[in-house]
Amino acid sequence: MVYVVILSIFLGIEVIGRVPSVLHTPLMSGANAIHGVVIIGAIIVMGKAEPDNYLALVLGFLAVILGTLNVVGGFVVTDRMLEMFKKKK
Repeated sequence: MVYVVILSIFLGIEVIGRVPSVLHTPLMSGANAIHGVVIIGAIIVMGKAEPDNYLALVLGFLAVILGTLNVVGGFVVTDRMLEMFKKKK
């Protein structure tokens, strides 16, 4: 499994490094949608966790908070990039 993770890291770096700037904004929007699904999954897992399982509740809470920050940050960056392409008055 370690080999697969290392290979996927290098592959991801190569793929992301070759993405033209024109495609960056649509890819960010897609990533934001995926992170929205991750947030929903974390909420579902937290809801099904036992009340005395503090580790699961804390990890689920952290997943929701960090996922939300990632989605909001992604939308801010996407909005900022789209502002660059608007015509100036």
